[in-house]
Order: sequence, then C-alpha cells, then structure tokens
Amino acid sequence: MNCTLCKNRLKTKADEFYFICDVCGAYIKDQHFYLNNFQEKGIYEKHENDVNDLGYQKFTSPITNAILEKFTPNHLGLDYGCGTGPVISKLLKEKEYRVELYDPYFYPNENYINYHYDYIFSCEVFEHFYNPKEELEKLLSILRPKGELLIMTLIFDSETDTNFKDWYYRKDPTHVFIYTKKTVQFIAATYNLKFEIQNNRLITFAK
Repeated sequence: MNCTLCKNRLKTKADEFYFICDVCGAYIKDQHFYLNNFQEKGIYEKHENDVNDLGYQKFTSPITNAILEKFTPNHLGLDYGCGTGPVISKLLKEKEYRVELYDPYFYPNENYINYHYDYIFSCEVFEHFYNPKEELEKLLSILRPKGELLIMTLIFDSETDTNFKDWYYRKDPTHVFIYTKKTVQFIAATYNLKFEIQNNRLITFAK
C-alpha cells in the first residue's frame, strides 16, 4: 500500500491497523480495514451534532473565531464536509456571512466546485479522507490567492500523547488518516503554503 498523501511505499507498521509513512509522517489505516459507504454513513448519522448545542458551538469555536477575526461578510467561504449539523456555517450566517455547504452524504450538491473561495474550512473531516492528496489539491484549486484553508483535526504527537494504539482518536473506525506535525510541514512545503498550528488541533494553511 502507498501513502495516500505522498504516494510513498508504506513499510513501517504502527500497529495491526495503521502504517507510519517514512516520508510525510502520517499514520495511514490499512485499506483492508476501510468501511464501505453504507457503514460509514451509518456512523455519521449517529453523531449528535446539534447546531444549537452550546457545547458543540464551543468545540468548533476555534474555526468560527478565526474566520470572524480574518474575514468579513463580503468574503465567500466553503464548509467542506459539513455533516449533519453545520454549526460553524449557522453561526457565520447569523452574522450575514456567505458560506456554501458541501458534504458527500448530507449536502451532496457538487455545484460548490464552480466557485472560488476566500476561505475553506473543514471541522473533524480531514482524518476521514481516503485520498487526502486529491482532496487537498481540489480544495487548493478553488481557494483564491491569499485565501486560507482551516482544518480542525487532532494531531498525533508521539512525544506527548499516549501510545498510538491506545489513543482515542485512532479508535474511531472512520478515521483513516492521522496527521502529525511532520505531515503538516510536508503539505506546506509541497504546495508552497504558510501554516500555523494552534493547540495541536487547528491547522491553518495560507496561500
């Protein structure tokens, strides 16, 4: 199996389910353990993502606050992989921000690809990508110059986190691609992006 980001041949095993890429540092699930679309959607439908829940709003607030600080209602945003409860978009739209929604299961309108965006955000989405290279390149192609890609996903740090096999984020069956700081640095260098990591969870890439 090759790395789904850098295409390097995977040799090093993290455990019985995951490889570690020697080039980009990502942890990639063995494709033999991928779920099918029916199984995956069934798990997502069980998520209790109530847009009016204050706890959920607080959890997603790093992205919401970053957008409110850097962009205005005149800018166009894309909520990529918004899921069943697009809470960030709801809060932005209440402030008259313009945001398009896309999710392959719950908002499957492919028309989003016909626009260019000042910012694109994905909250707890990038760890689900079976083909992160293709997804990244697609999103960067519709991101305007000086635009920003805001990603919320938990980054694994082997020096401070628990053993990978016991790490709770790894145990979600829909998580197939886990990022490390080395992975973020690889993406930035490959696509000539500036990057910032906040609290080991919010990654911002800027053109």
